[in-house]
Amino acid sequence: MRRLQPRHGVWVLVAALALTFVLLGSGMDFDYVIPKRIARLMAMVIGGVCIAWSSITFQTLTGNRILTPAIMGYEAIYLLLQALLVLLLGTGSAVLLGSNGNFMVSVLLLLGYSWLIHRYLLRNGKSNVYFLLLVGLVLTMVIGTFTQFVQLKVSPGEFSVLQGFSLASFNRVQPQQLLIAGLLVGAVCLVGSRTLATLDVLALGRDQAMSLGVDYRRSVRLHLALIAALVAVSTSLLGPTAFMGIFVANITYALARTFRHRVTLALGSVIAIGIFIVAQLLVEHVFNYKTTVGILVNLVCGGYFLVLMVRTRGAP
Repeated sequence: MRRLQPRHGVWVLVAALALTFVLLGSGMDFDYVIPKRIARLMAMVIGGVCIAWSSITFQTLTGNRILTPAIMGYEAIYLLLQALLVLLLGTGSAVLLGSNGNFMVSVLLLLGYSWLIHRYLLRNGKSNVYFLLLVGLVLTMVIGTFTQFVQLKVSPGEFSVLQGFSLASFNRVQPQQLLIAGLLVGAVCLVGSRTLATLDVLALGRDQAMSLGVDYRRSVRLHLALIAALVAVSTSLLGPTAFMGIFVANITYALARTFRHRVTLALGSVIAIGIFIVAQLLVEHVFNYKTTVGILVNLVCGGYFLVLMVRTRGAP
């Protein structure tokens, strides 16, 4: 029971933070203020689940604690898509596609990109972590450079629209988009929850998993597809949060004291939600909207990543 107390404490703390976020300074305005905050809270919940689930699962598949799906260029692909849409269609792209259309196009593009890159990198069921990291970094830089080239071709007004896509924010979330995202995330989590035992075995490594009767190649491709869907949802809702997955995953491992995914995925989701709530509270009540959630999250989580790299230097 003593080992469960830290996890229970996290749940209670995040529930208190959620209640504080909804009610603090609201004047109990149930007509406008509180519904708006509940919508933003729902975006935090969906985004937190996406980031935690995708990051922890990705680290399990790669066997490395300093990797997240962002390293494979998912967020760069999303930003490139938005830049191309603005370049080709102008600011009217938001009107032509709508927020829901943009969301679905992004999801389909990221799923296709995921299928292509992992079909090549993980062919024959093999997974080389260092090659995966190298190719991911190169693709991210190349795609990012091309995105910058596209940005130079748009007008200043269109560039400001693109900037909005590159910053994490909960203010642009629409109710219909929340509904679609919630249904998609719920479906992904339902499929993933049925394979948690297999995911625990995959954490042992390719050879051990195959010796225990797991169809390694099929399982890896399934989870990579689920990861791509989750990353698509979180990126389209919130914007890029590259370092947050590393922070959430490693804090989860420290608090959970177990690598069973039934525990780590749930706890990681709660931790990610709590981080978003704290960041939003700071933006609203401390910094008075002079900074953004994305800046705070990347500052803290990026700093933690540097500390993690220094502490694990020389480790096998």
